[in-house]
Amino acid sequence: MRDDVRASLGRPNPDLELGGGVGRQTDTRLSLPTRVKGHDTIVSFSKSRMNKLHHTLLFLAALLAVFWEAAFGGIRNVLGAQVSLLPALMVYAAMSTGLVTLALLALLSGLLFDSLSANPLGVSVLPLFAVGVMIHARRDLLLREQVFAQVVLGFLASALAPALAVLLLLTLGESPLLGWGSLWQWLVMSAGGAAATPLLFILFGWLNRVLGYQPVMETSFRPDREIRRGRS
Repeated sequence: MRDDVRASLGRPNPDLELGGGVGRQTDTRLSLPTRVKGHDTIVSFSKSRMNKLHHTLLFLAALLAVFWEAAFGGIRNVLGAQVSLLPALMVYAAMSTGLVTLALLALLSGLLFDSLSANPLGVSVLPLFAVGVMIHARRDLLLREQVFAQVVLGFLASALAPALAVLLLLTLGESPLLGWGSLWQWLVMSAGGAAATPLLFILFGWLNRVLGYQPVMETSFRPDREIRRGRS
């Protein structure tokens, strides 16, 4: 009699289930989530739209930076030098885009800047591209989220770009106006680029969060999954 009771207790009952189900054989395994059909296509399309938006914002920022430098001379009147935002913009582009976008941005911004200045057309393209390429080549070793790193990169880029432009002008046989005042202008441009670089990172980060696609992290948890428990 005692052996029959033990056998009946060890035998699974299909009519009873710990989760409340009736008429099913219980199982301790978890049902694994299945990938929704077309999910990869939707994510790929959304990322493509985000990249296009990011590139559009970069080119629009270059246009606005050149327009601001040409139209508003408040800083020039106060400090005797005009701060250029293009090297700081190249720092951000070098840390967040590819070489093709970097080259197109340097070409567009350099031509726009030269068309509104006394420089020969195209002189500013090579210095901007050189600054961007040097940062892009080492961006995996740089802490792009650190404000101190952004300030240092902005200072170096804003100091190196005009120096390369002057060197290129001298190589082409031009006679740029150089003097002791040029050193002060160079320092103001470098300091202004260092201050503007973190602000550009903050601005583009905010624009990407507001206007861009935010990827959803996939996990193995499904809110509608069913956990079956029972005795085996």
